[in-house]
Formats: sequence, C-alpha cells, structure tokens
Amino acid sequence: MNDHYRKFALTACLVAGYLSGFTQQVKTKKHIPAVNTGTYQNPVLGGDYPDPSIMRDGKDYYMTNSSFDYYPGLLVWHSTDMIHWERVAHALNKNVGSVWAPDLVKYKDTYYIYFPANRAIYVVTAKSPAGPWSAPVDLKLSGYIDPGHLVDKDGARYLYLSNGYTVKLAEDGLSTVGEPQHGYDGWQFPKDWSTECFCLESPKSTIKNVYFYQTVAEGGTAGPATAHMVVSARSRSPYGPWENSPYNPIVHTQSRNERWWAQGHGTLVDDIKGNWWIVYHSYEKYFQTLGRQTLILPIVWTKDNWFRVPKGISAEKPIRKPAGTPSKDGSQLSDDFSGTELGLQWQAFKKLPSEMVSLNGGKLEFQAKGNSFVNSSPLLVDAGDRKYEIEVEYTIDPNATAGLTLFYNEQANMRIAVDAKQFAVFNQGSRKISEANKLGNHGYLRILNDENEISFYYSANGTTWNRVELTIDATGFT
Repeated sequence: MNDHYRKFALTACLVAGYLSGFTQQVKTKKHIPAVNTGTYQNPVLGGDYPDPSIMRDGKDYYMTNSSFDYYPGLLVWHSTDMIHWERVAHALNKNVGSVWAPDLVKYKDTYYIYFPANRAIYVVTAKSPAGPWSAPVDLKLSGYIDPGHLVDKDGARYLYLSNGYTVKLAEDGLSTVGEPQHGYDGWQFPKDWSTECFCLESPKSTIKNVYFYQTVAEGGTAGPATAHMVVSARSRSPYGPWENSPYNPIVHTQSRNERWWAQGHGTLVDDIKGNWWIVYHSYEKYFQTLGRQTLILPIVWTKDNWFRVPKGISAEKPIRKPAGTPSKDGSQLSDDFSGTELGLQWQAFKKLPSEMVSLNGGKLEFQAKGNSFVNSSPLLVDAGDRKYEIEVEYTIDPNATAGLTLFYNEQANMRIAVDAKQFAVFNQGSRKISEANKLGNHGYLRILNDENEISFYYSANGTTWNRVELTIDATGFT
C-alpha cells in the first residue's frame, strides 16, 4: 500500500509554475457522452477518484475518496441521484501524509470520515458535509489501514480494519477501547487466478436482516486486469464468526478483454425507493492514465439474505438509473479566478494551495519557489475524460518559468514550460524539444489530450496556436 497504490493515475495540472508568475483564465473542454434519459453509463465519476465511500442521508448522497498527496484532501461530493456529482468541501486541511481508503459515515447528528495516512488511522468530524471539518484526530492505531465504521444494535461503535481486524470505538468515535481483534480471514479465491496479492483490505459495513456484512477488497489494486475484486461475508456479531458469501466475488473483472479492469473496493448504499447499489472503482482498459474511476451497479438481496449483482448486468452496458431527483453536474473544471477563493476543483501536490498561490483581481499569482520543476509544487485538477483541452493565459516575471503539465509525481510528468528564452516540452524529466520564445512575457499555453496522444501549443492571442512539433503517447505512462 505505497506509491504503487495509485499506479497510472495521470492528473492534469492546469497551472504549474516555479520561481514565480501570473496566470489567468484557465479553461478546459470535455467530451461528455450522450446517455438515454432512463439509463446511465459507467463511469458515474470519471477520473482518479479511487476507494469511494458513499452514504445516503435522506434524499442526499455524499461520497469521498482517497486523496493521496493532494491537498486540501478528502474531497466531499454531493448528489441526489448518484449519477451527477457536485463538490461541496474538502474535509482535510492539514498535511498528515498520503491519504488512502476513507470511510464517510453519519452517527447521530455528526458526520465522520475515518481514513489512514502513513500507517496511522485518523478521523475528522463535521456537523454538515459542507463543513467546517475538524482537525484530524489520531486514533493511535499504528500499522492498520482502510477503516470501516459500524454501529451495533445497542449503539456501540466499532471499526473494521485491514487484514480482518475489528476494534471498538469510544462513544464519541474519537478514540479506541482495547486492542484490535482478528476475526476474519477473507475469502480464498482460486489459486490459478491472476492477482497481485491476497491483500484483504477496505472493509465496509452494512447491517441488514440481523446480519453484519463486511464488503471487502481482495486481490490487489494495481496488478493484472483480473486482480482486484469485491467479496462479502456476514456474521451476527461485529467480531464474527464470519461466513463467506456463496456469490463471491460480488464484483470482478473476469478477463482482460473487458472494458473495465481491476474492478474492486465496493461500498453498499440504498436509494430512496429501497433499491440497493454497490459503488466501486475500476481502471478503464487502455486509459489507465485516468486512474481508478467511480462505477455503480445494482445489487439484489436473495431470500437467504445474501446480495449479488443481478444476472445480465454489466458495467459496460447502459443500466437503469437509481431512484432520485436528477442533480446538477458540479464537476466542471474551468476557472476564471474571479472569486475570492480557489474553487474546490483545485489541489496542490503535498502542500496547501494557500501556501503558494493567491487570487488578485481575476488572476492567479504564484509565489516564487524552487529552481526547477522537481522542487516546485504544481497546482492540480483531476481531468477525468479521454479527450480534453487545457488552456491558460500567463504573464511571467523576467526570471520566471511557468507552464502546464500532465502530472503523476515530481519525476513522472509531461509538460510544456515557458521562460523568457524558450518554450520547451519535457517528458518524465527529459527535455524533448524547444523553440525560441518570440512572445515575450505574456501569452497562452495549451495541452491537447486526444485519447492519450498529448500535443503542446503556445499562442500570442489565444486564437491562433503554434504547435510544438512533438506528440507524446501516454498510454503506458507510469
């Protein structure tokens, strides 16, 4: 569960500056496929939003995901139909390390997000999903990951943890009582399956029909196409003994010929009509650079109190929509920086944006930092589509360098940079081509991602574009 956990996730960095500079008027264009009004087509949330944890509160759905080294972290989404999602808050505004596999729940009148970071378990709380959210509290559970919250019939609170452990929580949910106890060994998939590891992770809790259900990930997240899966087990006690479902695996990629690879990490949720769904993540074949995208499938409960995906249902085909009033799509990325605060689409790598940028009369001003891209801190958004354009208008100081990048980490990225002398294209740290800068300190930059073929442009007026004669194939980018 280290950096390989988000293998292939290639984030679009709409603005990346080092030394200093100004930017304004960032615009993106996305291709949005048409969908029949009575059905939806996966993914419901494109881009690298892995490890989804979803809950329903009345007619409203809220969801959060792993945020890794991007801050502010733990983006909270809202929807009224589970198809269209709008950002409402970031729940984590203190850097505690790389954040994985959270669990978003409501207990009485308070919302909680339990999450692991750097082999510790933390919790943040709020009275509203829109915040404000508390500072993170360390639960002192070193060595465990992927907490899943549950409450028994007497109101006692627990966390499921990785590798089949359970620990009791104090009534306020902000500390633990006693030591974690092992109770679940997972479901042993056939030995001849192509998987990355056993990796019993991300236990999520559902209570129904007098049973406690664990919905668990196995098989590893970044291995073969068929590695990841969702399995289920049930018990009459939070501590077990556990009985594995006869329908395991609940979700699984059977063949690398399928569109959706490494399907896994599921959370159950019911809609307002009592229908049940599983929300999970998956890579798209040939588009692993988009990261693990968010998918949903219907599930049905059997007469003997198990659940499964109905026969004939596939993540590759249109599916009947969940019950609920359609909500607006609040996932837009473009920004003219006319507000007083950055939009919720923005995050910085290993830093808070407030530490490096400020808004100034419709412009985004970068604070000087570092002497190369490696020790800069790019400002990022997650561009979750096969095709998109990124444009930015810039003004740079005489000794500054700025640019646009598609970003995985400091070393793994591709970008176009501009300084007083040149425009230069880089791929994974190596400069590939450059052209003289005849525009001075002001102009426009553009990146076009056409299904993993990446092209780079600059312009004096934002209308007539000059293409830097190099296209990078990002299909196998890691």
